Amino acid sequence: MMRLIFMGTPDFAQKALQAIREAGHEVLAAVCQPDKPKGRHGELSAPPVKEYALSQGIPVMQPEKASDPDFIEAVRALDPQVIVVAAYGKILKKELLEIPQYGCINIHASLLPRWRGAAPIQWAIIAGDEKAGVTTMQMDEGLDTGDMLLRREIPIEPSETGGSLFDKLSDLGSQLILETLKEVEAGSLTPKKQPEEGMTYAGMLTKEMGNISWQEPAEAVERLIRGLSPWPGTFSHLGGKLLKIHRAALVPEAEQHRIEGLAAGEGGQAGGLLPGALIREGDRLYVLCGKGMLELLELQLEGKKRMETADFLRGSGALIREQGQLTAE
Repeated sequence: MMRLIFMGTPDFAQKALQAIREAGHEVLAAVCQPDKPKGRHGELSAPPVKEYALSQGIPVMQPEKASDPDFIEAVRALDPQVIVVAAYGKILKKELLEIPQYGCINIHASLLPRWRGAAPIQWAIIAGDEKAGVTTMQMDEGLDTGDMLLRREIPIEPSETGGSLFDKLSDLGSQLILETLKEVEAGSLTPKKQPEEGMTYAGMLTKEMGNISWQEPAEAVERLIRGLSPWPGTFSHLGGKLLKIHRAALVPEAEQHRIEGLAAGEGGQAGGLLPGALIREGDRLYVLCGKGMLELLELQLEGKKRMETADFLRGSGALIREQGQLTAE
């Protein structure tokens, strides 16, 4: 068993901390980002790592900057054998990395060097990757550039969302860090340099990313919807109102021709429909993309509750008839 400091902030990190604690390692302190305002009233909210640590009697440190001299001296005074880092949110400086006997080990939710950076889970889905995974890594001063220790992969299912893959990789990361610590202590690990070939960068997610461009192919839009679910989510505009798109499904090509025929049969010009055009068939709703078509399965109009399309159409069918077009605005 090892004496360690844990650095992490969100749910992903909390699961790893819990696994480490329950495995019997001595957690000297938990380090996380400062509490942040949340909700319409802006009340301060503690991150998941802090909440769990306090419930277990683990001392918590929340420095504004990990490079703060007082914080670094506090870490040095604790004399950890290793520092475990998971989604902490800041790059660590050399002075901190060199304190522990076994250095700093990061739990990164991608198959490095694929998806270095802040949001590897979501970007793997958005990009259409067939597999995802977790890599434990010996940290250096770069952004996820350190030597790889252990690596595990899982398939990305066709219906995978950012949320479901997050949960799977949280569990996988919790298992992998325990294996890594065991082998580090035994001296049985051989770090491996990351190849530069295949390196990609997973930038931070923003709400603006969810503004759907219907000019894009249906496959790309469908992956974006899944990848950004549950946060920050995807949206469009209908008649000047914000419309959140929670779930959608690809429409097979043969079925698409039939649905386009519905618009022509109603006196429309199916061949002249623009991307973003809506076509209704009973309780089902379809949207045309730059290439291909999606069926919209779960929607939320501004000021309304999230609901399945059949329920949505019962309340907003008139708006669909009047507008008939989604726009990015």
